[in-house]
Amino acid sequence: MEILRVENLTKVYGKGSTQVKALAGVSFSVQKGEFVAIMGASGSGKSTLLHIIGGVDKPSDGKVIVDGTDIYSLSETKLAVFRRRQLGLIYQFYNLIPILNVEENITLPLLLDKREIEKEYLQELLLTLKLTERVQHLPNELSGGQQQRVSIGRALINRPALLLADEPTGNLDSKNSQEIIELLKLSNRQYQQTLIVVTHDQEIARQAQRVITIADGQIVGDEVNYHVNFN
Repeated sequence: MEILRVENLTKVYGKGSTQVKALAGVSFSVQKGEFVAIMGASGSGKSTLLHIIGGVDKPSDGKVIVDGTDIYSLSETKLAVFRRRQLGLIYQFYNLIPILNVEENITLPLLLDKREIEKEYLQELLLTLKLTERVQHLPNELSGGQQQRVSIGRALINRPALLLADEPTGNLDSKNSQEIIELLKLSNRQYQQTLIVVTHDQEIARQAQRVITIADGQIVGDEVNYHVNFN
């Protein structure tokens, strides 16, 4: 079942002689439950692509269709709600609210939506993320790896259609990096989350089911990792 379709996506910054084309007619689709890595050198357009899929940066042209919804046909208000409910975003630098504790940071999307917190699911997430002993801690009382676990929990709390991660291990050491990737793979398996990770790390790409390579704003490779266990 198709969960994401990107059609002829173009993104242009600037005008005239300063114009830069970050994306130039990118098209692909992703099936529900896939783990896809998007690779490319710095400036290739991979993060721009992820941010447009995530509804935080508008395309100059083209469509992003998530679970049947053309997200850029929505009003700003409806897009904000859709993004909060259907798209889980994980960034390199965590983006946690410093005055909120672990539980409050994780449940923030629900609170903003005025939706009830599903306590059983929250406890399951905290246990899976190894944060049960840290629920009352503020971000500055956590390690980098723990802060990234909180950002994963925040991305998962709404059970989104897509889980999008932009260089999620770029600020971590090798041990914490692998732990974070294992957690993302676990969410992919345990919660049937469709996972798209932007990375420049070949080791992470080798663990994905599929690798899309971007160069100069275009797809130059789209390969299946047949050695990866899809179950």
